[in-house]
Amino acid sequence: MKLYSGSEDNFVIIGHRGASAYYPENTMAAFRAAYEMGAEMIELDILLSKDSVPVVIHDETLDRTTNGTGLVADYTLTELRKLDAGLWFGREHAGEHIPTLEEVLQFAKGKIALNIEIKTEAVTDDYLEGIEEKALNLVKKYEMEDYVLYSSFDYRAISHLKQLDVDISVALLYEKKQSTRRLPSELVEDYTADAFNCSRRQFTKRWAEDTQRHNIPVFVYTVNKERQMEKMIKRGVSGIFSDKPDLLRRVVDNMWKTK
Repeated sequence: MKLYSGSEDNFVIIGHRGASAYYPENTMAAFRAAYEMGAEMIELDILLSKDSVPVVIHDETLDRTTNGTGLVADYTLTELRKLDAGLWFGREHAGEHIPTLEEVLQFAKGKIALNIEIKTEAVTDDYLEGIEEKALNLVKKYEMEDYVLYSSFDYRAISHLKQLDVDISVALLYEKKQSTRRLPSELVEDYTADAFNCSRRQFTKRWAEDTQRHNIPVFVYTVNKERQMEKMIKRGVSGIFSDKPDLLRRVVDNMWKTK
């Protein structure tokens, strides 16, 4: 996987759902802000609409982040586009809509890398014509294959993605039940993943030693405090997901200067 704006520090600043501390998550406003704040990658979540269009939203339901109710999967794209995805965050953000994956790719091409998280609720055993294949086809349409890291908590999606295209970059998002006490290196090998994503609390010294020994890139979420950012960087992570990419940018720059 490549970055459009990688720096000498060999560390990736990732805007978690965009700059979601300041703008409504998973909206174009949040993505634009993350880019302007110096993020090198944007993390976003995708589900399928009723008419099978990959849309960018975290929850299976609309209730928390829009003025709609019920399941995302029960609405067509046309119906989803009518909903407000910004008002819940503040009146000044009214009018934001649920983006499609294609919209985000149009914005990101030539600017910023993406971590596309495929939500478990959209994954099925049959991946042909499923969300994995639809996402891959859109990424290929915009020639961003080298600038996208796919991830999922559903390990079936990890396997599906690699079956569809062995050359793409895929990160296994740690999920305890499916992992059956395997170490990160064992999971990465078992699922032919290229990277390992987990929460900062899960990334213990033992896991750090394991991933470093096997040269596995690790990306941790969601870190919004300066001290925790510094701790994770010193532990050897390859990148951090943060709702505050501007703060993470400052921390990384300061640590790099003092080296």
